[in-house]
Amino acid sequence: MTVTARIASWFGRGEKAGDPMPVHAGVYSSSAGSDWSRASTSPATVAGFDRALVWVVIALVAWGLVMVYSASIALPDNPRFARQGFHQMSFLLRHGLSIVLAFTGAVLAFQVPIKTWERWAPTLFIASLVLLALMLVPHVGRSVNGARRWLPLGVMNFQPSELAKFATVVYAAGYMVRRMEVKERFFRAVLPIGLAVVLVGVLLLAEPDMGAFMVIAVIAMGILFLGGVNARMFFLIAALVVVAFGLMVAGSEWRRERIFAYLNPWNEKHALGKGYQLSHSLIAIGRGEIFGVGLGGSVEKLHWLPEAHTDFLMAVIGEEFGLVGVLCAIVLFLWLTRRIMVIGRQAIALDRVFAGLVAQGVGIWVGFQSFINMGVNLGALPTKGLTLPFMSYGGSAILLNLVAIAVVLRIDWENRVLMKGGRV
Repeated sequence: MTVTARIASWFGRGEKAGDPMPVHAGVYSSSAGSDWSRASTSPATVAGFDRALVWVVIALVAWGLVMVYSASIALPDNPRFARQGFHQMSFLLRHGLSIVLAFTGAVLAFQVPIKTWERWAPTLFIASLVLLALMLVPHVGRSVNGARRWLPLGVMNFQPSELAKFATVVYAAGYMVRRMEVKERFFRAVLPIGLAVVLVGVLLLAEPDMGAFMVIAVIAMGILFLGGVNARMFFLIAALVVVAFGLMVAGSEWRRERIFAYLNPWNEKHALGKGYQLSHSLIAIGRGEIFGVGLGGSVEKLHWLPEAHTDFLMAVIGEEFGLVGVLCAIVLFLWLTRRIMVIGRQAIALDRVFAGLVAQGVGIWVGFQSFINMGVNLGALPTKGLTLPFMSYGGSAILLNLVAIAVVLRIDWENRVLMKGGRV
């Protein structure tokens, strides 16, 4: 169901409250208005997978590889990296290896039927909790800038919070399918998944990693909403989440400082403190103007802008490619998010509720995290440690991003098989 149709249903217009599948309209139709057996948007001879989606993801990954090299080429001049033996190609080679491993993992994930993911969902979620707990064990998790978020695995530093995002998607989707008949009852439908998210949040905030917790909370809430949870309960949950995050900020001095720095990054007190990254990100984007200074021409990446190859990669894109480059990135992420959501709606219209909610959960993940990252880089949102999906440097992030896209492609492939009259 579209957002407009859903709002209308709250006032007695639209689908019946007892309909177990709230997303039908706009994807499948017939002259009678009740035949969902064929797609009006896809012919019977369509290709086996969504090639446009694949090419957009490849374009983002390739562009990210180029930008990671551009943003990190001067980092070995820093004594911190020089002592570790880094050279100009180090980050490029490491990111390239991560991409190869990620595409390999994506190919393997595509082979797994969606029914298997549904069976594995609880186990995967528990495994992510165990890994998050391991991060808090002394001498197990790797600490960077005061945060213990990484598990050293030799070929890459694995970040369990990335696995937790994917695990939350499949677990919440499976949970809604199991609880579909009681979705109107708060304590039976919402409270258990809420407690699971709170548990994840406690482990993430202990690292600390509030950014990942925000993404996971939004993923879970989005799947509850799309799964048909009563609208009043949804807005109650949303209000509680907003209040909870407000209390977290109010109760933490360094989080409050980030908010104040966001409001005025040019203040003397903040310019060399919590507002340093934001102020230099804005300088970088301002230097880019309309068409940018050219690939490799960024000045801010030369030890002025911290984390230029990870959290603030978009600022380097803005400096080197200008407004045109930033708009291209925004359009690509908008198209990708919309296409993933369409695949999810198609799956739900085929009575594949779990598959549809998984696809839409991935769409929420990609869309929300890219929105937060771009908002932070552009100064529209407070600074938060979230990478740009598919583009920023990071082994576990690119791995789980591509695995999630592979699962969406599998859902799309199974949709097409069913629409051709086959079985999955």
